[in-house]
Amino acid sequence: MNDQVMLACRDLSRHFDDAGQRVDVLKGVNLSLRRGERVAIVGSSGSGKSTLLHLLGGLDAPSGGEVDVAGENMTRLSDAKRGQLRNRAIGFVYQFHHLLPEFTALENVAMPLLVRGAPVNTAAVKAKQLLEEVGLGHRLQHKPGQLSGGERQRAAVARALITEPAVVLADEPTGNLDARNGAQVFELMLRLNAEHGTALLVVTHDHALAERLDRVLVLEDGVLKG
Repeated sequence: MNDQVMLACRDLSRHFDDAGQRVDVLKGVNLSLRRGERVAIVGSSGSGKSTLLHLLGGLDAPSGGEVDVAGENMTRLSDAKRGQLRNRAIGFVYQFHHLLPEFTALENVAMPLLVRGAPVNTAAVKAKQLLEEVGLGHRLQHKPGQLSGGERQRAAVARALITEPAVVLADEPTGNLDARNGAQVFELMLRLNAEHGTALLVVTHDHALAERLDRVLVLEDGVLKG
């Protein structure tokens, strides 16, 4: 790990209007992740963890504050430029795999490279390599409906890494799996984090899992505490 900052936010806030009442979900959050660093965010249900991840990933716009990803201020970019930065520098892993049911595992994992215009053969070779890394080399042509829950989530991890992102944002990545499969997916994420040097930010309710990362931060009443 080095000191290069891959993801940072400053004074990040998000509020919503609920029947004319202002609801402050995030209140001046500050955070930075260095290359290869592994950080967990824990907090009670409804504390704003997923909202924070959406803001950091450029999936939602903050009410105030700024987000930097791989040295670029994402908050100031146009929607198109933000989408390009997100595709290039951020990988996402969700509680539910979000694989496209009509495509094979190989096609699903290759998709982020195809979206950015990579040649089909190049994307397929890279996707095959990553699927082999996650133990799915024998399932390349299987569609999500033909894969187990653990296999689908491993494919989702491979998809998150195919662009060699600066940071992977994971929202309850093992929350939809049984204990055995959850442990396998988490071990896989840690191994790939070490091998690829990607910063890893994990939102989880599992404190035992969180304690295995470099830092554990707590989101409480919209405030992030170290």
